[in-house]
Amino acid sequence: MLRVTVLDANAISRNLLSSVLLNGGFEVVGDASATAAGIASMAKLQPQLVCIDVGTHDEEGYAKIDAVRAALPKAVLFLVSGQFSAEAIQAGRARGVHGFIVKPFNAVNVLAAIRKTVIALAKQHRSTGETPSAS
Repeated sequence: MLRVTVLDANAISRNLLSSVLLNGGFEVVGDASATAAGIASMAKLQPQLVCIDVGTHDEEGYAKIDAVRAALPKAVLFLVSGQFSAEAIQAGRARGVHGFIVKPFNAVNVLAAIRKTVIALAKQHRSTGETPSAS
């Protein structure tokens, strides 16, 4: 069972995504707002998977991804948002994001996306012997 944290400024979104993950068999070890303090508190929990809504797709938002990646270099990272542009996806991938979850959530799609990504990363790791990466 993967240990997961959810970072999102919106408490309702955090609770909804946490419920989807719990019902899908994941261990949600914590949730917090996607602030520097929230990221630091979640990093202490050493999750294997982090779902984060950075709020804005700009340098401020990308800095939050960088902070999570620095604190948890081996974690599988999913970016959560109500909308994604091609530029936002490219910027996320460049910063180590492994997958994307679009709001509003559909439980089946969220769980399928996470499982597909985790399986692909595990296969990559087995075939290369290297630490999985987002690229």
